[in-house]
Amino acid sequence: MKPAWDSLMREYEGHPSVLIGDVDCTQHQDLCSDMGVGGYPTIKYWTDGAGKEEAKPYQGGRDLDALRKHVEDNMLPKCDAKDPEGSGCDDQEIAYVAKMIAKGGEAVEKELARLEGMQGSAMKADKKAWLPQRGPTPQGL
Repeated sequence: MKPAWDSLMREYEGHPSVLIGDVDCTQHQDLCSDMGVGGYPTIKYWTDGAGKEEAKPYQGGRDLDALRKHVEDNMLPKCDAKDPEGSGCDDQEIAYVAKMIAKGGEAVEKELARLEGMQGSAMKADKKAWLPQRGPTPQGL
């Protein structure tokens, strides 16, 4: 599995919204214990804005194709601000893109700064779920 994981890390190196990494639990026992890792290899993933307690266990295949498919299906943004109606954006995202386009470039920059400042903040679950959807949208404008 290690070669497949290393390949996946290389594929997503520098990606703006996906980070693939690994931790050697023999060297970082406290971190692994804190994250609930009890056996090796263990794969956990987080979606944008999730805290450490919101880690999800990965239960899929361990080959590169299965790992890649999981990232594509569960971790990549689905909405493209350049084509909101043709890229799988929901109604809320489409309305948000239209609003940001109407406001113009300076407002988009301010919104990006505001959203980045909100990352990791305490908020209601529905707002926390919507935050990752909003984040990539202004970046695409």
